[in-house]
Amino acid sequence: MTEDGNGLWAKIQRKLDEAGLDIELPDLSGLDPANCRMICMPIGLSEALSEMEQKPRDRVVMVRLDDESTKSLDAWVETGAVKSRSGAAALFIREGLKVRAQELRELEEALRDVEEAKERLRRKARSVLRDDADQDDDGDAAQDKG
Repeated sequence: MTEDGNGLWAKIQRKLDEAGLDIELPDLSGLDPANCRMICMPIGLSEALSEMEQKPRDRVVMVRLDDESTKSLDAWVETGAVKSRSGAAALFIREGLKVRAQELRELEEALRDVEEAKERLRRKARSVLRDDADQDDDGDAAQDKG
C-alpha cells in the first residue's frame, strides 16, 4: 500500500519533531514526494566559516560569475560575515560541495572505474605490442637461417 503525499509529509514532520528538530514544512500538498529532495542545512554558517578560516586557502581557482552572483557575494562582504569576495566564494563552494557530497562520491567512483579501464587498455596494448615484437624477432631469425 502506498502512502499519499500528504501522509508522507506528515510522517516526515513527525520524525523531525521526534528528533527534536523544530522545522516547519511549508504546504507540500501539491508536490509528489517521489520527485522531491529535502536538504537540511544549518541556519548559521558561522561554524563552517570558522572551520574554513582554520585551514590555509592556498589554492587559486579562477571563476567567472554573472552579475547576480557577484552582487550576492558583495552583499556577504558588506555584512562583514566574510572579508572578501574570495572568502565568500570559498565558503559557498565548500558548503555546496558538502550538499552534493553523495553525487560527488558517485562521480569519483565512476572516474576510478574509467581510470582502471584505461590502465587495463594500456596493459593490453603493451602485451599486444610485445607479442608483435616477438613475432618479428622470430620471423627475422627464421629468414636468416634459410
